Amino acid sequence: MGILRGVLGIVALLGIAYLCSTDRKSIDWELVVKGIALQLILAIILINPFEFLPFDGIRWGFQKIVDGFVVMITSTEEASRFMFGDLAQPGGPYGFAFFVLPTIVFFSALSSLLYYLGILQKVVYGFAWVMSKTMKLSGAESLAAAANVFIGQTEAPLVVKPYLERMTRSEILCLMTGGMATIAGGVFGAYMGILGNGDEAAMAYFGMHLLTASIISAPAAIVAAKILFPETEPDKVNKELNVPKEAAGSNVLDALARGTTDGIKLAVNVGAMLIVFTAFIFLFNQIFMYIGELTSLNEIIIANSGGNYQGLTLQYLFGLLFSPIAWLLGVSSQDMVAVGQLLGEKTILNEFFAYVTLGEMKTAGMLSEKSILIATYALCGFANFASIGIQIGGIGAIAPGQRTTLSRFGIQALIGGTIACFLTAAIAGMMA
Repeated sequence: MGILRGVLGIVALLGIAYLCSTDRKSIDWELVVKGIALQLILAIILINPFEFLPFDGIRWGFQKIVDGFVVMITSTEEASRFMFGDLAQPGGPYGFAFFVLPTIVFFSALSSLLYYLGILQKVVYGFAWVMSKTMKLSGAESLAAAANVFIGQTEAPLVVKPYLERMTRSEILCLMTGGMATIAGGVFGAYMGILGNGDEAAMAYFGMHLLTASIISAPAAIVAAKILFPETEPDKVNKELNVPKEAAGSNVLDALARGTTDGIKLAVNVGAMLIVFTAFIFLFNQIFMYIGELTSLNEIIIANSGGNYQGLTLQYLFGLLFSPIAWLLGVSSQDMVAVGQLLGEKTILNEFFAYVTLGEMKTAGMLSEKSILIATYALCGFANFASIGIQIGGIGAIAPGQRTTLSRFGIQALIGGTIACFLTAAIAGMMA
């Protein structure tokens, strides 16, 4: 039943992309089939639901990478305690500000160091080579899609900076959609910390799934982008697959300092957004609860939700709106509204806010283990309305000639990134 639901979800999501396509006759269905097949193969290798298949060695290698991240998060925790004392306790009243946000700073510095040492470029090239050979993409598209797995949606375009001004419109949308569909290394550790809540085994478990989600969302983003806006200018496509050398610092210390500075900006930005979004949600909930009280909807919602919702709130409305999507992804009927709420928070607000809510639901025992897993995959991407402005500003700054195209494709990139994340979640739901 889970596999059939997953297949239905994949078909429905591809159908939505088809309906939103600008040129349905030019869609390369061979690329679509290869992209979904690559997703399935990567998912089988990394999630490995069939224990008789010989993928334990590959999965073991990825798990060791995640275990290394767990050690780094623990190291960050010790550093936070050194600086902030008992304020930096996972799950404590001040744990998020003094434990999770410092993790962002550390992983940003780590990403900068890996880039300076040339390690990140080699990994990116390896992933790009696989996608260029299997899906016949341009060099710039392959590199950007691979880079988005590890670095942010405004940093990844730097990997293809020399090609940006000459990229076709289809390539630009592919670049933007890839940024929407994946997460950055700087926040990877933070999500592990939120979902693991200080437990090393739990952090390792969720870390493996977060890494898997970001990897298999890369081909999903390409599939979504190429359906939404197929390539119609093949003569302008550059097939070169070269990672340009970009300065990441004059030495190791300079690279760490730059990464730390960028991490501080990101952490402050995340903290500020959470404060603003939480305040607005509280404000709107006061209005909705008043309406619910006047119309007696609050009592009905409390009874129907088993007490999970205290009345007519923005969270409940998100849950109702996105619950059909949650069902298509494989979520059980009793968890549809709760997971729908998470999908709504991720799309309307951002994935950080949604992961915080998922962590709270997990601690409260509101969701089944399978629903938590599906939500972990569905939320693993930057596809939200704020990212449209981030991409136009960030990519437009290094490729001003493409700013008009970036502005035009903002909503399409959001749709494509959202579909890609949901495709990944549907596949994970099939194998859970």
